[in-house]
Amino acid sequence: MNDDERERLHTTVLLDPANERRSVRRARRQAAQRIATDDRKAHHAQARAGWEAERDAQRATTYLPSAGEARPAALRTPGKFRLPRHQDTSATLAGAYPFLAEGGLGSQGVFVGQDLYSGASFVYDPWVLYARGAITAPNIVLAGIVGSGKSSLAKSLYTRSIPFGRRVYVPGDPKGEHTAVAEAVGGRAIVLGHGMPNRLNPLDEGHRPSGLSDTEWLSQVTSRRRDLIGALAETVLDRPLTPLEHTAIDLALADAVRSSDVPILPMVVDRILSPAVDNDVDGRLVEDGRVVGHALRRLVAGDLQGLFDGPSTVKFDPSLPMISLDLSRVAGNSTLVSVLMTCSSAWMESALLDPQGGQRWVIYDEAWRLMSHPALLRRMDAQWRLARHFGIANMLIFHKLSDLDNVGDQGSAMRALASSLLANAETRIIYRQESDQLGATASALGLTGTEQGLLPGLGTGQGLWRIKDRSFVVQHQLHPAELAAFDTTSRMTGGVR
Repeated sequence: MNDDERERLHTTVLLDPANERRSVRRARRQAAQRIATDDRKAHHAQARAGWEAERDAQRATTYLPSAGEARPAALRTPGKFRLPRHQDTSATLAGAYPFLAEGGLGSQGVFVGQDLYSGASFVYDPWVLYARGAITAPNIVLAGIVGSGKSSLAKSLYTRSIPFGRRVYVPGDPKGEHTAVAEAVGGRAIVLGHGMPNRLNPLDEGHRPSGLSDTEWLSQVTSRRRDLIGALAETVLDRPLTPLEHTAIDLALADAVRSSDVPILPMVVDRILSPAVDNDVDGRLVEDGRVVGHALRRLVAGDLQGLFDGPSTVKFDPSLPMISLDLSRVAGNSTLVSVLMTCSSAWMESALLDPQGGQRWVIYDEAWRLMSHPALLRRMDAQWRLARHFGIANMLIFHKLSDLDNVGDQGSAMRALASSLLANAETRIIYRQESDQLGATASALGLTGTEQGLLPGLGTGQGLWRIKDRSFVVQHQLHPAELAAFDTTSRMTGGVR
């Protein structure tokens, strides 16, 4: 249909659409269909022309072969391309490989020092890492030879945590080196020893947790007193108690508590050696408790007297930022050290049971001495297993991991308890070790060959941090004020810096 026909058709429709004949309407529809068909064909033709032009352009383009041109100008040679060997420092080469360093533990926590591999700041906080799921046990094992800087690291960790609301408890300080630190942070050091006025009554009620009824508190105090007297007797006797000896202690303790508002250990000893008639029904109670009575008598009238034979003159205040039990004046008597730490552990347990007690560091310094006593080792194991429940982070400080070989016999229950302390510590910090200790250290802590090889070359204040499955080499950094407060070499250096 040409243009004239279209115009005539449109004019006819517009002039008289009502009288339009059927043949005209049919012609108009056919004309509209032809117009649409023509437009569609024109569009397809235009698209095909464009596609063919693009295809022709691609075919006309010349590409280099994948192996390069075969002419001499292509710089191909039958020999291999070789570069001269280049050697440089790891600091320089780090620019070529910038993403190989460990990402770190994040920025939340206590500043420790510098990560020697990444150069970034290294921070650590067992409570923060536990909340994030990075660790499942907040306990720490710290090992290093004398002079490697492990004591300074321990003091930095707990003192720098105090502004974050954490408290610190040192249940036994054989060298007295935490005393000055406790006083500096506003805490208290309890110094016990022969010839000193301080007394420690094992039968003290201790700190009462909030929320306990009178009946619950009385039951808790009775149980703790019974366990404590039994542990003291086992420590002095160096063996477990028999059922008859337990009965003698229970009856004597109950009689002493009934007869005095403030029962003391001499009362219990007197009632074990001379039981009340009402308690000694068959007349054999004296014989049953004779050995354990004389063992406890050492604490009130024998070579261990002067510390437990009266009411307490010192008080355990769990609200202080730090409390340390200074045992430096009795460090030569291992039995007395164990007895004192057993009593102090009972103090701490009552504070830990308080739901308002908050989070607390518990530092076991010179652990090789403390773990040689079965009763004390069992208490330590219980506190380590319940660390998450109590909200505490235990830190066990060694010189070398072979010290564990001195804990009980091979295969004994004591050796198993000591090994479980390591198993329940997912943070292991190893400072410099002697070459002959590398195998034992790597075996005990599960170190890789690379990690083991790092230990002999660590400098002062440098440590390998093994946190679950991640490893860091960290340089501990001290503020000058901390360096002065944490110094443990003043007697060797004579004050010369």
